[in-house]
Amino acid sequence: MDEQNPSSATIEELIREELKNVVDPEMGIDIINLGLVYRVDVDPVGEAVIDMTLTSMGCPIGPQFQLMVKHAAQRVPGVQNAVVNIVFSPPWNPYSMASDDAKIMLGIF
Repeated sequence: MDEQNPSSATIEELIREELKNVVDPEMGIDIINLGLVYRVDVDPVGEAVIDMTLTSMGCPIGPQFQLMVKHAAQRVPGVQNAVVNIVFSPPWNPYSMASDDAKIMLGIF
């Protein structure tokens, strides 16, 4: 693989790693380990599309989360633009979607 032109799969992995720096302020856990990111796709021209959810539909910082995720994704080499979609299907369920580490931190493991 050429380091100057990483593959889409590698860019997707790098985006997911970068998104571990985006932390839910109420829970103190990153959005990847919480299971809030449902999809990361990158097209050949470097546009990333991220589908994510929030811990609740009425989350007051939803717009800020979108912007934080967009900026985090755009820090990854090879990403020219990022589109972040907030979706609520399927509904977030920490019991089935959060990582084991997050479940322990949430006290639900």
